[in-house]
Amino acid sequence: MSSQITTHPTAAGHPPAGLRGLVADWSSDQRAFKVSWGKAMMWIFLLSDTFVFSCFLIGYMTVRMTTTVPWPNPSEVFALDIAGQPVPLILIAIMTFVLITSSGTMAMAVNYAYRRQPLQCAYLMLATAWLGEVFVCMQAFEWTKLIQEGVRPWGNPMGAEQFGSTFFMITGFHGFHVTCGVIYLLVMASKVLRGHYHASGNYQPVEIAGLYWHFVDLVWVFIFALYYLW
Repeated sequence: MSSQITTHPTAAGHPPAGLRGLVADWSSDQRAFKVSWGKAMMWIFLLSDTFVFSCFLIGYMTVRMTTTVPWPNPSEVFALDIAGQPVPLILIAIMTFVLITSSGTMAMAVNYAYRRQPLQCAYLMLATAWLGEVFVCMQAFEWTKLIQEGVRPWGNPMGAEQFGSTFFMITGFHGFHVTCGVIYLLVMASKVLRGHYHASGNYQPVEIAGLYWHFVDLVWVFIFALYYLW
C-alpha cells in the first residue's frame, strides 16, 4: 500500500484558497496597477455616476428634440432683471465661475497636502467647501424663482411641460452631489487640521476628495452647455 503525500496548495505554487485567496488576487491587481484601494473605489464610483448623469442628459436631449411644443428660451427663462433690464444667464454664469474657481482651490489644496503643509491644505479645502455652498445657495435661488413663475415637474406655463421635469431632475441631482461634496470636504478639512494624516504622511485621501470634486465640476460644464446654452 503506497503512502499518499499531501502538500499544501501554497507549497506547490498555487494561490491560497478561500477568503485569503480572494484577498491575494485583488492585492495582485493592486500591485500591478499601482493604485490604492481608496482611489480605485472612487474611480469606480465616478464611472457609475457618469453613466447616471449621461442617461439623464441623453433623456433630456431626446425629449427636447422630439417634443412638439416649443421649448422655452433659456436666455429668457434664466434672465435676471438688473437696473430694470433683463440680463440673460447672468446667475448661471456666476454659478459656473464659482464652481470652476472651487476646482482651482481644490487642486491647490491637494498640492499643499503632498507638500506636507496641512494648514494651507485645510484652509483651501474650507474655501472650496464655502464656494460649493455659495453655488448651492444660488441654485436654491434659481429654483425659487422658477417655482414662483409657475414651473413645476409636471407642468410649465412657458412652453413644453418636460422643461420643468428635466430641469429639476438634472440640476437637483447635481446639486445633491455638490451638497454631499461640501460635507465631504468639511469632514476631510477637520481631519487635516487635527493632524490625522500628518503622522503617516499619507495625504492621498485629500487627493481622492479632489477627484470627487473635480468630477462634480466637470458634470456641471456639460449641464451648462447642454441645458443653458442650447
